[in-house]
Amino acid sequence: MHRELHRLAIAHLDCDAFYATVEKRDRPELSDQPVIIGGGRRGVVAAACYVARLSGVRSAMPMFKALAACPKAVVIKPDMRKYAEIGRRVRELMLSATPLVEPISIDEAFLDLSGTEALHHGSPAQTCVRLVARIEAELGITISVGLSYNKFLAKLASDLDKPRGFAVIGRAEAVEFLAGRPVGAIWGVGKALGTRLNADGLRRIGDLRRHDEATLVARYGGIGRRLWRFAHGRDDRVVEPGGAAKSVSAETTFNDDIADLDSLKQRLWPLCERVATRLKARDLAARTVVLKLKTDRFRLLTRSHQLPAPTQLADTLYRTALPLLAAEAHGTRYRLIGIGGAELTADARADPADLLDRGIDRRRKVEEAIDSVRAKLGDAAIMKGRGFPGRR
Repeated sequence: MHRELHRLAIAHLDCDAFYATVEKRDRPELSDQPVIIGGGRRGVVAAACYVARLSGVRSAMPMFKALAACPKAVVIKPDMRKYAEIGRRVRELMLSATPLVEPISIDEAFLDLSGTEALHHGSPAQTCVRLVARIEAELGITISVGLSYNKFLAKLASDLDKPRGFAVIGRAEAVEFLAGRPVGAIWGVGKALGTRLNADGLRRIGDLRRHDEATLVARYGGIGRRLWRFAHGRDDRVVEPGGAAKSVSAETTFNDDIADLDSLKQRLWPLCERVATRLKARDLAARTVVLKLKTDRFRLLTRSHQLPAPTQLADTLYRTALPLLAAEAHGTRYRLIGIGGAELTADARADPADLLDRGIDRRRKVEEAIDSVRAKLGDAAIMKGRGFPGRR
């Protein structure tokens, strides 16, 4: 047993291959088969089960490459409404263990279990074991746990023994453990910074400890401070309940490049509905609407507009994004379109009455009626006219 096991209280819980695991739960005949969540020959992999990963399939991989690597894979289109509901229930069970839950995404979160020993009659480690067992029993999905004394190390630990893993990094071994890890394992080190660090001879986290903090800050700016602290196993960030979600978005890659504005509008509307569904499922509203476009030359464009009040409505997202889209539809061919909501807030502030927009109340009621029908009969049970080909 790890000597510090019962003295560590910061946990990172990560659902194992979440989307794929949910689909296998609902279709037991697929339990031993490779499953890819995604679709479309120009789309990307949203998730892959561990069987598919053995063939080299990874999230964000182009679908054609994934199917070339794993031709026998069963491909399932994402059902974000279902995943959001399961994610919400996972979050509720986490909150039964501690109010200090910081969501990172739909399927992972940090938990601070400090001071919960008396309440749960056991150490944070024991509480984590009981929690993941309850999630598996009630929801049919598995979770991997990383336990440490700070968020950075807890996140690293949760990836060490997937799936259904429980890994611990204590204070005594943290520096030695980090020494051989690649610098890309540090939160905030992306491809560009990683390449720069490697060019400077800093390939492993242990290499960073050859320099003092001031040197790293002078060379790499503000992130140099994080590089130095994390390299020494230090992370002062606290678990912030509900503070992780920054945006909610959806996108699609076209089978063929599109330049026509009306065709782009047609692709935009279902994405707005998808984002609205996710916002509602998470009890959130967005103050800023963000449009994303990728040209046929892979140039990425983002345009945004801040609303006077937060929204959960697909109609508001669509109406706000239309002029942003029209300004960019001038003959350029696009291979991808996306829509997102940022500056998230609680849904209690969403879509208030507006004297300058007397139609907001009617549009809200129409959308609520559509949501109600779909909840009972499925997503395809009812559609707005702009959802059909040739309509706007």
